[in-house]
Amino acid sequence: MGTGHFFWVIFYFASLCSASLANNAKINFREKEKKVLDQILGAGKYDARIRPSGLNGTENLPTYVYVNMFLRSISKIDDYKMEYSVQLTFREQWTDERLKFDDIQGRLKYLTLTEANRVWMPDLFFSNEKEGHFHNIIMPNVYIRIFPNGSVLYSIRISLTLACPMNLKLYPLDRQICSLRMASYGWTTNDLVFLWKEGDPVQVVKNLHLPRFTLEKFLTDYCNSKTNTGEYSCLKVDLLFKREFSYYLIQIYIPCCMLVIVSWVSFWLDQGAVPARVSLGVTTLLTMATQTSGINASLPPVSYTKAIDVWTGVCLTFVFGALLEFALVNYASRSGSNKANMHKENMKKKRRDLEQASIDAASDLLDTDSNATFAMKPLVRHPGDPLALEKLRQCEVHMQAPKRPNCCKTWLSKFPTRQCSRSKRIDVISRITFPLVFALFNLVYWSTYLFRDEEDETF
Repeated sequence: MGTGHFFWVIFYFASLCSASLANNAKINFREKEKKVLDQILGAGKYDARIRPSGLNGTENLPTYVYVNMFLRSISKIDDYKMEYSVQLTFREQWTDERLKFDDIQGRLKYLTLTEANRVWMPDLFFSNEKEGHFHNIIMPNVYIRIFPNGSVLYSIRISLTLACPMNLKLYPLDRQICSLRMASYGWTTNDLVFLWKEGDPVQVVKNLHLPRFTLEKFLTDYCNSKTNTGEYSCLKVDLLFKREFSYYLIQIYIPCCMLVIVSWVSFWLDQGAVPARVSLGVTTLLTMATQTSGINASLPPVSYTKAIDVWTGVCLTFVFGALLEFALVNYASRSGSNKANMHKENMKKKRRDLEQASIDAASDLLDTDSNATFAMKPLVRHPGDPLALEKLRQCEVHMQAPKRPNCCKTWLSKFPTRQCSRSKRIDVISRITFPLVFALFNLVYWSTYLFRDEEDETF
């Protein structure tokens, strides 16, 4: 056997021995960990029903529990039910002097448990919770770590549906503050106090995505409550959500503007096109009403007026006004035609009376002077005589009432029509008035809701 071969044999046996010693050390270490658990949590040695002592083992001081959390996701914010759903990793940390143990010269950093009932737990609950559940796939997502100095860390992953009272006066140009409140159920502040962990008590996942909202910021605070049974410690997180306006701009505001503009097309149609103008007005009115009802169906029935109610109400009024404008045009057209016909009939009647009077006067003159043989001109002109017609026209002009000059009438005189001039002028006025008033409304609306005071947007 060569020297090199002998060397490799010795190295192989040495490796086997070292591996065996390492396994024995691991086994011994796990056995020591088991002994430590039995030592601090064994039967008759630890009672999970008893609250830990206060700071430095002081009995008459409360137990301080430090809380922090990690927001994993916010799945939805429901305007109708006024609630939101959140998934988070919730952590609590406190000190229990009874759980101190030897760390075996720093080798045993902490003990891990998966059963929360083995140690004392704070009776924390979420006061604005509607629904909630733990996650148990594949194993329950919970652990308890016990550190050598007696510090206990409890971590669990939970999903909650929480109530979020909303003020929708500025909807959909609003910001909402949704809170997450945690309080003690049975222990008063004399026994148990919740505190936010120093540093960064609330962490939020970086790629948090909400379909119609943006999480602008959050704020931690305390909300201790006093009842008939005592004062209870409470923590809260205020989440400020800003509503994404682009969705509502595309789905609500632009379609409503288009419907209002389409209703103005009737002003440019001929006043005699009754079926076209009526169909256009009724169709736009029904479409606008359907749009309004669809918007209100997704919102709770509140007692105050929302910003979207002002917008849809004014747009509906403009569409309805366009339909009423055609009714006014149609009425003015018919009354103008009747007046024109009556005026023509009166003029014809006056002309016939004047002609008959001239004929009667000529007959009387011939009867009284029938023996005259000289030629003379008639005192009254015949109906076809140009001089008689000229006098008739002058009579008609004098019968008309004098009118004062008016700048508006002068401008409207640029749009003359042979018949129904009043109805035509109503259409011309509407072509200018409706867009101007709607533009003025937009100016007031957007300046009111977009440039409002910052006090409404802060905590």
